[in-house]
Amino acid sequence: MQNSAESIVSLNKVWLVLESQAGPVEILRGVDLDVKAGESVCISGPSGAGKTSLMMIIGGLERATRGDAVVAGHDLGRLNEDTLAKYRRDRIGIVFQSFHLIPTMTALENAALPLELAGESDAVDQAQQALAYVGLEKRWHHYPSQLSGGEQQRVAIVRALISQPDLILADEPTGNLDATNSVKLMNLLFDLCGESGATLLLITHQIDLASRCDRQVNMSDGRIIVPADVPILT
Repeated sequence: MQNSAESIVSLNKVWLVLESQAGPVEILRGVDLDVKAGESVCISGPSGAGKTSLMMIIGGLERATRGDAVVAGHDLGRLNEDTLAKYRRDRIGIVFQSFHLIPTMTALENAALPLELAGESDAVDQAQQALAYVGLEKRWHHYPSQLSGGEQQRVAIVRALISQPDLILADEPTGNLDATNSVKLMNLLFDLCGESGATLLLITHQIDLASRCDRQVNMSDGRIIVPADVPILT
């Protein structure tokens, strides 16, 4: 885990331009962002503001067209695909709104997958313990289609955090859940990040969830708008 005084995310003039039939589309327009290790930061803004694209670049799932993206000590623009895959495996945990569990794998197999890919000999034992921690010890052998939305998201959170990554990226993680499960899942996510010391970048439209973060970054039209950082009042 990085020293809390260090920046874990450092973006400098990051652009993302994608081609379309109508010509180039500017998704991100010169984004600057600095996040310290151990921070929890909410990224907010209207649909189409570029929030998910920004997270995709930080997660190494999309390459910036230009600008510098340094995350967890890695200059992402200089990494090849194999090294990016290792970077995601070792340093990043991603929680998607739509869960993205592998449908042909059980809850236990989904949770153990990151550790198995890393060559951990006790991957299954660790996954069993983690699933029991989130109350799923009786659902180990169920497939995603046999789990509720809240249960699937708990498996997804375990899978994202089980390898103790430095940075957790959560893109509208409660968007498919009812209010009760939403609160439970966010309590779990914040608790687990707090215990591990991981940095959390959270995309959400929910004010109550944003208020739990250390600060808020607002985006509009592919840019971070002024004021760039809004301290969360408690």
